[in-house]
Amino acid sequence: MKRSRWLAEWRHLAGKPVFYHCISRVVDRRFVLGAKEKERFRMLMRMTEKFSGCRVAAYCLMDNHFHLLLEVRPMAAEGLTDEVLLQRLSALYPEGFVAEVAGDLRDARQRGLDKRVEEIHGRFTYRMHDLSEFMKTLVQRYTRWHNRVHDRTGRLWEDRFKSVIVEDGAAARTIAAYIDLNPVRAGIVTEPADYRWSSYGEAIGGGLKGNGKTARAGLVRAWGAHQGMAADAGLWIEGGVSRAYRKLLLSGAFERVSESVGRDGRTRQKTLRKGMSKTHAAAGGDGRDGGLQIGVMLRCRIRHFTDGAVIGSRLFVNEAFACARERFGERRKDGARAMRGEASGARGTLWSMRDLRKGV
Repeated sequence: MKRSRWLAEWRHLAGKPVFYHCISRVVDRRFVLGAKEKERFRMLMRMTEKFSGCRVAAYCLMDNHFHLLLEVRPMAAEGLTDEVLLQRLSALYPEGFVAEVAGDLRDARQRGLDKRVEEIHGRFTYRMHDLSEFMKTLVQRYTRWHNRVHDRTGRLWEDRFKSVIVEDGAAARTIAAYIDLNPVRAGIVTEPADYRWSSYGEAIGGGLKGNGKTARAGLVRAWGAHQGMAADAGLWIEGGVSRAYRKLLLSGAFERVSESVGRDGRTRQKTLRKGMSKTHAAAGGDGRDGGLQIGVMLRCRIRHFTDGAVIGSRLFVNEAFACARERFGERRKDGARAMRGEASGARGTLWSMRDLRKGV
């Protein structure tokens, strides 16, 4: 029997951000997501975002998997007005369907059938402001399109997506950078801005309007929610987020991570020093600001970020542990576990709920 997904206990409270790092892989790890497929997936992701009220803070679409840093905001206490509901529906459903729902609402209002209005809203709102429903809507809609275009049947994704609860602030921006550096770690590009299907690539190359603006607003949320910053793409420049985020992305750019396979078959990673890149120097990084260790770490695969259950400060992880004490045995006294292996660059800054000892 599968264990229930671990959700933030404060997810229904206004004013405390809830972020999840979500990962899903194509079944059998097949490389089936080309340029056309990634464009379609991103379009459906933005449509689902507008429908659900959840917000993508960062993302990266790779050839056989994807990463999302998703902010799941609570439903407003007063619910949605009819107008807002219809706006949400128009992001995901055809015009004729939305017109039909609008007619049903108008008729119920005119006849004073409050229970009927509530039922109409309930048909859709249960899928909003919810992590699992967001992911279900996104992957199912994409799978239907993919199977139709490629003349195939059956499931496309592995059974269950992974999710990790992420604290706002340092943890959220670190995970966002880790996500945006996926194509750099994979050796596809050397400059993260050159990858089209990521939040940073879209923020840089997506133009002043549309999804470029949406991507910039998402990274602002990932960077500054803990400071009470509004989710305004304008803060990308005026608030200094663009420069600060680029500095984080490039803080390990003058280090090279090499991999070797030992006699036991395990892959090992080693960091080698190189000359500082011009792009890193232009971003203002000099290796003396304390960000270098984390920057180098982000160039490695960090299992804690996909399997750590909860990532954040020591206080944050321990609070999450206390709220979900029943998930652990009696011998476990606290939640926070120090980062190990390649994740040790964040040791003392970020903590994990799971004490990962292998493959880190």
